[in-house]
Amino acid sequence: MTYLFGHKPSAAGAYAAREAFLAAIKAPQKSRHTFELVGIIAACIGAVFLITCLLSSAETHAQETAVLQLSDARSRALANNPGLAQMRERYAALTYIPAQAASLPDPMVSLNAMNFPWDSFDTHQEPMTQMQLGISQTFPFPGKLGLREDIALFEAEAALHSVAEMRLNLVMNVTQTWWEVFYLDRAVETVLKNQTVLRQLVAVARTKYEVGDGLQQDVLLAQLELSKLLDTEIQLRSMREQRVFRLNILMDVTPESPIALDPTMPNVVGVIAGSSTLYQRAENARPLLQREQAEIEASQSRLALARKEYYPDFNVGVVYGNRQEDELNQSRQDFLSVMLSVNIPLYAGNRQSQSVQQHARQVARARYSLLDQKNLVLSSISTASAQCRQAAAQRALYEDGIVVQAQQTFESMLAGYQVNAVDFLSVSRSQATLFNVELLNWKAFTEIHQSIARLTAAVGEENIYE
Repeated sequence: MTYLFGHKPSAAGAYAAREAFLAAIKAPQKSRHTFELVGIIAACIGAVFLITCLLSSAETHAQETAVLQLSDARSRALANNPGLAQMRERYAALTYIPAQAASLPDPMVSLNAMNFPWDSFDTHQEPMTQMQLGISQTFPFPGKLGLREDIALFEAEAALHSVAEMRLNLVMNVTQTWWEVFYLDRAVETVLKNQTVLRQLVAVARTKYEVGDGLQQDVLLAQLELSKLLDTEIQLRSMREQRVFRLNILMDVTPESPIALDPTMPNVVGVIAGSSTLYQRAENARPLLQREQAEIEASQSRLALARKEYYPDFNVGVVYGNRQEDELNQSRQDFLSVMLSVNIPLYAGNRQSQSVQQHARQVARARYSLLDQKNLVLSSISTASAQCRQAAAQRALYEDGIVVQAQQTFESMLAGYQVNAVDFLSVSRSQATLFNVELLNWKAFTEIHQSIARLTAAVGEENIYE
């Protein structure tokens, strides 16, 4: 026999579904419409039970998976993430450029045949006929090679800071995603707990209805609220699956690999430093700002090199000319030639001057870019600090007050309903309020750690405490 989703329902589950259906048939048939509605709800409960079996099986499988600690997730991402590896290789490639930029151009070797007579090509006929072997070397104007090396060094330094910046962002993304999975785990636990409470509430409403002390709409409303929680559970599990995919991709593992997290709640140790202190630390520690400073240095070196282009480069060469004996077999003296040539900046107005203006603008752009990035860093620090303080305040409020009050309110409403002192709608509302504040409590707890991750990335170091 083929079962829904490939899972065979348990005997207890099948019995519960059958009993729910029989109870619906035996209920007083006030109207044909009511009977059909109860039958539909009973059938939905059976289907939802089968889905719950499937999800419970997946949960059991996840519990058997090795626990992934946050530190392990960060280490795996830093070791395996292809984007970070690509940035490292780019930096490694740039480290080979300074030595090339500081080297002289390759020397030129020439082999020439000079002053051959056109009619005979005889090497003995003309006294100036010779075979020449020469070598020449270009020497850039003093200071140019050093500036080119400086440009390459600053570019490599900027690439190194880009690697550090990407490490910060990768750790932040892994941390935030890990905490999202943690929150969704706690949210699913909260949903399952409230489902148990609602099932008990359904049983109470049904018992009161069967003895003629309650209303049928109370039973239907309780079942409806239970169905809503089942739908919420499905949504939360789907969201968790998506976050697990993202976390696995950041760690460069198979996206479908299951992940289980430790339910232990770590505590936040220390007091977050003030914004002004964090600003000062960011100016010295944030790789983004250091990269921008390296870009300024590189732009200034390019400007200095552009100004050096007004000065000529030198080409020095030596040529040895070998002459053959004349027609009377008398030897001829060989020649030695020395050459010196320089380039003349004849079109400086269209080339060198325009290059200087271009690189001057690029220096200004780099400086404005640094100021802009500083403002963004300051904004990120202020925002993350404010979010952390807000989440901590909300967590304290929920943990010490609202959650306890909502729990007590629901218990009081439930006790009053059992003795007909409170209507069922009030009980349902108090239960929904309890469920929502429990989720908000976990959300605030998660937001504390996520904001700390964002603040750490914004400052550029782990030391964000006083």
